[in-house]
Amino acid sequence: MLKQRILTAMVLIPLALLGLFGLTGGAFALFTGAVVLLAAWEWANLSGFERLGPRLGYVLVLAMAMLAAWHMNVMMATWPLWIALLGWLVSFYWIATYPESLKQWSHSWLRLLTGLWVLLPCWIGFVQLRSSGAEWLLYVLLMVWLADIGAYFAGRRFGRRKLAPAVSPGKSWEGVYGGMIATAVLAIGFAVVLELSFGRSLGLIVTTIVVTLVSVLGDLMESMFKRLRGIKDSGDLLPGHGGVLDRIDSLTAAVPLFALLRLWG
Repeated sequence: MLKQRILTAMVLIPLALLGLFGLTGGAFALFTGAVVLLAAWEWANLSGFERLGPRLGYVLVLAMAMLAAWHMNVMMATWPLWIALLGWLVSFYWIATYPESLKQWSHSWLRLLTGLWVLLPCWIGFVQLRSSGAEWLLYVLLMVWLADIGAYFAGRRFGRRKLAPAVSPGKSWEGVYGGMIATAVLAIGFAVVLELSFGRSLGLIVTTIVVTLVSVLGDLMESMFKRLRGIKDSGDLLPGHGGVLDRIDSLTAAVPLFALLRLWG
């Protein structure tokens, strides 16, 4: 398993770096769109559709929505990001009240619809951040990765109070605090490197802490859906790493919100 994880990472990391930072414009949109469509394939399975036809149909629907968004020039609009924000507020309620909330979202068609407002705004957010400069795309990626690392080590060392035991028993509030500290340090470092004013630096720190908290919802909601389906991973497209959705679940929440706060601020 470890060998598989290492070999997969050796192939994926250069490809991801090339696609995320070597491409711009339409090429970047195609690259990130392909990743999101792979996640949509797995989301259909999370929604209870195992057969080839329905899963391909769902991927096609999302692909058509992406194409329409591109041709209707909504790629720099904020309203898809606002939809994502409202959707994640609903998700927060579902997670906080699980398992009582199960009857509200357990229908397969509702989980499919949920995937549309999760995945499409995430893709739009990626395109918007890349258009505003590679440094902000790099920043949101580092933020999510550091939040995971900080949460892992803080949770292992200090974890006592469970965050959402019914959804993901391994997560703790201490882990969340560790992730927030790690990303706050990142924000301070970025502010220094970019020589931001005090006001902009403070805004970046606050934005970072808020987005770090919201990114946890992406992980928890996927865990909640997997728990209903009785599966460990969203897929097996990445040997040793599970599915694509397993790797980008936190980004689906963090990217659209960070893009919204960047543009709105």
